Amino acid sequence: MSDDLQRWIGRSETVEDIASPVPLAGMAALLDHDAPPWREGDLPLLAHWLYFLGHARQSDIDIDGHPPRGGFLPPITLPRRMWAGSRIEFRGPVPVGAPITRHSTIADVKTKRGTSGTMIFVTVKHEIAVADRVAIAEEQDIVFREAAIAGAKPSTPKLDERAATKKRKVHPDSTLLFRFSALTFNAHRIHYDRDYCVDVEGYPGLVVQGPLTAMLLMDHFLRGHPRNNVTRFEFRAQSPLFDTAPFDLCADGNALWARGPHGETAMSARIETR
Repeated sequence: MSDDLQRWIGRSETVEDIASPVPLAGMAALLDHDAPPWREGDLPLLAHWLYFLGHARQSDIDIDGHPPRGGFLPPITLPRRMWAGSRIEFRGPVPVGAPITRHSTIADVKTKRGTSGTMIFVTVKHEIAVADRVAIAEEQDIVFREAAIAGAKPSTPKLDERAATKKRKVHPDSTLLFRFSALTFNAHRIHYDRDYCVDVEGYPGLVVQGPLTAMLLMDHFLRGHPRNNVTRFEFRAQSPLFDTAPFDLCADGNALWARGPHGETAMSARIETR
């Protein structure tokens, strides 16, 4: 890894927002709720992803739909970008309507090399505060990868043979993906532009957003445990999901996972409660 990328470690930014109720109605609709299993008056779990949205000018958007790197995130030249996972602590409630502040820091930048080529992992720490009280702390992993190799065979996924005590099937059509992208103001083209997704980035279909899968897993848990006080949630994306086939949301106690159409683990997650 170059010294230029190392110098990004420690870089920080602070942004402000209001915990408006408006995105929460969109979140409830996206998750197909009439009466969602959330605590009234507080932001539901993971709803903090609906705030502090970037507002880059249209003329500043790069070919992949993201703003060019080199502002807050380091100027990594690898073309493919994915949200690989998060570790989130819920330390206290965020009242709906409250002013909120997010302080973000580049915690680490690491280069790894594997069978798919070079990957660079950027870990970002977020602290979301209400009235100088940190209510949510999140470590977020973003991975940058090399371009797909034309004609390369995809790796054979390992079958996930865990038995789920609760399971629900999701049909990730383009409408679901587009609505989540709209809700998060995410213009990454791999989630809505099929020609770009297939022809440029080499995927077989539109890519299901990692945070959407994580939000669906959290919702899967809350539907059965609406009164549980969740203190921590972590997830790791292991295999991409596409809009070409349904997948399963699985739960066994506090262990959650998304199982892909071929029986593979697409995402593993775990919840801690108090």
